[in-house]
Amino acid sequence: MARDERDLEPTGGGAEVLVIGGGVIGLAVAWRAAQRGLRVALVDPAPGGGAAQVAAGMLAPVTELQYGEEPLLRLGMASNARYAEFTAELTALTGLDTGYRATGTLAVALDADDKAELAELHAFHRRLGLDSNWLTGREARRLEPMLAPGVRGALHVADDHQVDPRRLSAALLRAAELAGVRVHRAEAVELVVEADRARGVRLADGTVLGADRVVLAAGCRSHLLPGLPPGVLPAVRPVKGQILRLRIPGPYAPFLSRNVRAVVRGGHLYLVPRADGELVVGATTEEQGYDTTVTAGGVYELLRDAHELVPGITELPLVETSAGLRPGSPDNAPLLGPTALPGLVAATGHYRNGVLLTPVTGDLLAEQLADGTLPELAAPFSPDRFVSPDRSALRSLA
Repeated sequence: MARDERDLEPTGGGAEVLVIGGGVIGLAVAWRAAQRGLRVALVDPAPGGGAAQVAAGMLAPVTELQYGEEPLLRLGMASNARYAEFTAELTALTGLDTGYRATGTLAVALDADDKAELAELHAFHRRLGLDSNWLTGREARRLEPMLAPGVRGALHVADDHQVDPRRLSAALLRAAELAGVRVHRAEAVELVVEADRARGVRLADGTVLGADRVVLAAGCRSHLLPGLPPGVLPAVRPVKGQILRLRIPGPYAPFLSRNVRAVVRGGHLYLVPRADGELVVGATTEEQGYDTTVTAGGVYELLRDAHELVPGITELPLVETSAGLRPGSPDNAPLLGPTALPGLVAATGHYRNGVLLTPVTGDLLAEQLADGTLPELAAPFSPDRFVSPDRSALRSLA
């Protein structure tokens, strides 16, 4: 996209960039933009919250890969490659640990059908040149002795790691504040649009915050912001996920040493062991609107399937159950970059990959906000891919 100097001139005393949404995506964009020297403000009634508070934190671009998602794979691998340095920088700046661990991931087949499907996935990985190693059931159990005896095979992906999203959120919020981001702990109730251009937001108390550019990073509610013209963003639907947290009595190492995932009865299951003895089990995938009720059925299904994969899990204390909402776009890929409404930039729709894509989203959006050019890596995820030609014309008229 060509540089537009009008986009780079501040309106006066207000922010140059206003981020709506204080989840990990919004915080990363705000932090990186402030590091670029921009005056940044962020609006969220509870910054550091959002879907990341109930996410497991698997950083799994390879084992999450599905057919036809090669552009998303490239984005995810680019983000994953940045994670160690990204989290080290956060810890150095804030003194807060993010829970980043280079553990690797084991994707397991429990029966013959699963084994055949996993073998096809391995062949797909090999065609793409990915580092994915096939193991027999015996080899898999040698790596993870707590796996069920009937395991038929597995894929070991050494570079699919983990982070603790709750700790990551806290570190990002602190880093953003240290970088000079002005955090407004309030609700944005309306997008302010003047002369077909986004100019800021109105808060619940009537205060209007002006800005040259507005970044919409409000997760599954991004398209619901009052004042947003019709057709600028597609519906970003909420996809409910229930998740469990268990406690492994110390010492922790003998239980699980890496992320373990499988498809059980057609549903995706993963177990993420933390260094402090927490074991995260997730997650359901439910099209239930904005409902975040934890249900007996959801808890039962997760424990039943986890028991089939790792029988000893039912002896562990269950310390927390929760449910959150993933922001899913029409094609389940993120919306990154300028929208059809001049002055409005999207950073939403990350679906299952919000935590994984946090570093790369922050970097790409900060570059676009500072230089006016959307990096090539983000091009496949432009919000324009869902916009009709008459809405796209709005930007050319600005």
